[in-house]
Order: sequence, then structure tokens, then C-alpha cells
Amino acid sequence: MVQWAQFEQEEPEFAAEVRKRFTAARHHVLATLRADGSPRVSGTEVDFQHGHVQFGSMLGARKAQDLRRDGRCAIHANPGDGSMAEPDAKISGIATEVDDPAAKEPMQSPDGEPMDYHLFRLDLTEAVLTKPEGNLLVIRSWRPGKGIRRFTRT
Repeated sequence: MVQWAQFEQEEPEFAAEVRKRFTAARHHVLATLRADGSPRVSGTEVDFQHGHVQFGSMLGARKAQDLRRDGRCAIHANPGDGSMAEPDAKISGIATEVDDPAAKEPMQSPDGEPMDYHLFRLDLTEAVLTKPEGNLLVIRSWRPGKGIRRFTRT
């Protein structure tokens, strides 16, 4: 597992492509594991700060409970308009809750009141970009220390 900054150092161009997909839209899909091991998908927003991939959750939300119990998760970037003109991006790894209040930016509720929340940082185990090219589906996958692997499917 590595932090986002290390991914950027290992594969700067690939990391930039993945980041571009996550910053192109605000809302993405987070997959976590329920207590019984079945998947749960939730909406989330992703932020790239201080060399980390970060995302938040309302206090006590199910996705936060899932991640506190088992940090394994994956995030699928919003695919945009569905044209697949840009690659489809996914990252996965282990999320860890940030306990330091100084590391969390203040948030406000819709009525302007200060609001606490869960903040998680993702240590990466994989990043994937998928894009149709002609009759092929081209998949580029990166794992820490293993570089980028490219393969195709028909």
C-alpha cells in the first residue's frame, strides 16, 4: 500500500490521468464491505490533499461504520456522459480514519452551523484506467512496486 504522493512519484503520467478523472466530477461511487462481507455502494466526494486521497462521511453513516470495521474499499470515478471519450478510473486500497481534528477542514451544515464528520485517507493497492479502443477494451492497471500492466479484452 502507498499514499497518493508515492503513486505520483512512481507513475506521474498515469497518476495524473487517474486524478483527472476524479477531479472531472464531484460525485463518485465508494464500495465498502458490510459486516456480513457483502458489498455496499455509497456516494462520496474525493479530495487530493497533502499527498493523500481523502474522502469524508457524515458522522455514524453506514459507510463510515464499514470502513472503521474493515478499511478495504474501492472508489469508481464518475464516468461522465457515458461516451467513454475519457478512460474509466477506479482506485482501491485501505481507508484509515483521520483522528487529528487539526487535519480536518471545518465544515458547515446547510444552516451554517459547524459540523463534525469522518475523514478517511486511502492507502492505494491499485489504480485502473479502462477505455475502449476500436474493438478492444484496453485496461491499464498499476500496483505499488509493480508498475503499469496493460492488457486488452475483446
